[in-house]
Amino acid sequence: MKKDIHPKYFENTKVTCSCGASFEIGSTIPELKVEICSNCHPIYTGKKKFIDTAGRLEKFMAKMEKSKKMQEELKAKSKKKSTQVKDEDPKSEVTEEKELKEEANVRAE
Repeated sequence: MKKDIHPKYFENTKVTCSCGASFEIGSTIPELKVEICSNCHPIYTGKKKFIDTAGRLEKFMAKMEKSKKMQEELKAKSKKKSTQVKDEDPKSEVTEEKELKEEANVRAE
């Protein structure tokens, strides 16, 4: 094994979390600062906590709201179309199709 190629190992590396908790571990870095630790992580605490460092949560919530609005609009449109189809007379559609075919035949001649 070569000498002097390994980093220095610190047995008492101080880890400081953004929640204020601190503890010591062994590491090759003398001091660490972290955003989340076992004292504030939702899995360990059982509490819901949203950690949003870049506005991702707001973007996601905005997309969800937009999606819900679009779904509601589509439902409203489909209800309008279904009521319009029921109200229309199917015989009138058949006569319109015949008229269009006749016009096409006249143009072709």
